[in-house]
Amino acid sequence: MIKKMVVFGFISLAVIMFSFMKPQSVQAQEKRDFFKVGVVTSLSGELVFGGTVTKRGYDLWADTVNNAGGIEIGGKKYKVTLVYTDDQSTPATAAVAGERLITQEKVDFILGPYASGPTLALAPITEKYKMPHITGSAESPLIWLRKFKYTFGTIPSVNLTAQGIIQTLAQDVAPKPKTIAILGIDDPFSKFTAEAFKAASEKLGLKVLKYEIVPEGSDYTPAISSIKAVNPDIFAMGNHEKAAIEMMKIAKELRFNPKAFVQHYGMTTPDFRKGLGKDCEYVFGNAVWTPNMRHQSTILFKTTKEYADAFVAKFKTDPDYTEAGSTAAGIAFQEALRMIKATPPLTDAQKDALIGALEKLNIMTFYGQIKFAAEGDSYHCNAGLQPVALQYQGGKTVEVGPGKLRAVAPKYPTPSWDKR
Repeated sequence: MIKKMVVFGFISLAVIMFSFMKPQSVQAQEKRDFFKVGVVTSLSGELVFGGTVTKRGYDLWADTVNNAGGIEIGGKKYKVTLVYTDDQSTPATAAVAGERLITQEKVDFILGPYASGPTLALAPITEKYKMPHITGSAESPLIWLRKFKYTFGTIPSVNLTAQGIIQTLAQDVAPKPKTIAILGIDDPFSKFTAEAFKAASEKLGLKVLKYEIVPEGSDYTPAISSIKAVNPDIFAMGNHEKAAIEMMKIAKELRFNPKAFVQHYGMTTPDFRKGLGKDCEYVFGNAVWTPNMRHQSTILFKTTKEYADAFVAKFKTDPDYTEAGSTAAGIAFQEALRMIKATPPLTDAQKDALIGALEKLNIMTFYGQIKFAAEGDSYHCNAGLQPVALQYQGGKTVEVGPGKLRAVAPKYPTPSWDKR
C-alpha cells in the first residue's frame, strides 16, 4: 500500500511539473475558430499619447479584417480578437503583461508596444516562449542589434530615418543653416534620435554647438536656456510628443527663436497639434509614410487614400506613420498566416513556421513595402522605407523634402514668436 502511494505521489508530481513546464502544449489543445491576438502598449502613464496611436492602428486592422469576414485560409475565414494589456509606459510592466498574454490568455501572436523601452523588455519574453511578435511603432536600433528571432518591426529604426529633415535643412533651404543644438531624453528611442540628428549634422557640415541628454520628466527649462545662449540656427529635439510639447512651450516662454525647430516622432500626431495649437506652425519633422503617398496594393487597403479615408471615417483625424505602421504589422501577420495556411489556435510548430514566413515576406501594402531584414544591424526590421521631411504649414504637415520628395517648399527661417 505504501509503495502504491509513493508511485501515485510521483505520478501526481510529474503531472503538476509537466503542466508548468509546457504551457504552450496546453494552448495547442484549445478549440476556437478565431485568432487571439495579444497587444502590449501604453494605455496609461507618460507615453499614453503614443499608446493611443498604436491602438488606433491595430484596431483599424482588426476591424477591417473582421468586417470582411476574417482572414481567409484554405477557403475558410477566421476573425481576429485583440486582447489588450497596459504596459503603463514602463519596461518592467511590459514584460509582465507579455508573459500574462502568453501563459494565461494563450494568444497566438503579439502586436507590440508603442515605445522602444517596453519593446526591449517584451522581446526577451517572446523569445523565451517562442512567441511571434511585431511592433508597429518602436524605432530604437537597440532592438534590432539584439537580433531577437521572434521580434519584428514595420518602421525602420530611427538611425535610418532621422537624417531626412537634417538633409533637407542642410541642403535645400536658403540661407543655409550653419549651426545646430540638440536636446534629447534619456530613453532608448529619444537618445538614439538625438544621436542620429548629431551624426547627420556632422556628416552634412553643420556645427553642433550643444548636445545634451536629460532625464525624462525633468524640468527642461535650464537645458533650453543654455541652448538659447549659444543661439543655434536649428534646435533639434530627441523625444516623444509629450516632452516635445513641453519643450516648445518653454521655448516660447523664453522667447527662444531658432531658424528651425526639429522634432522626429510626435509632431505628426493629433495630440501634438492639440497640445500646441497655432504654435506647432513651422515645426519640422520626419516620417516614413504620409496620407499623400500613392502606394497601391492587392491586400486589405488597395491604396494609401483608401486607408486614410477609412482611418478618418473611424477616428475623425488623419493617420500618421505610426498608426499606419501598426496597421501594417497586422497585415504582415495575416499574410504570413496565409502563406503557411495556419488556422487557430496556433501550435508551437505553426508559430515557428510563422517566423519563417515573416522572414520570407515581401509584399506591397498601402504603407509601402514590407520586407524584414534577414541579417545585419537591422535584423527583422522593415528597413527599406525612405524617410520624408515634413513641416507644419497652415496647421497641416506637408512634405518638404529631401530632394524629389518635396511637395511644397519649406518655410524657412521660422519667424520669431512676436512676429507670427
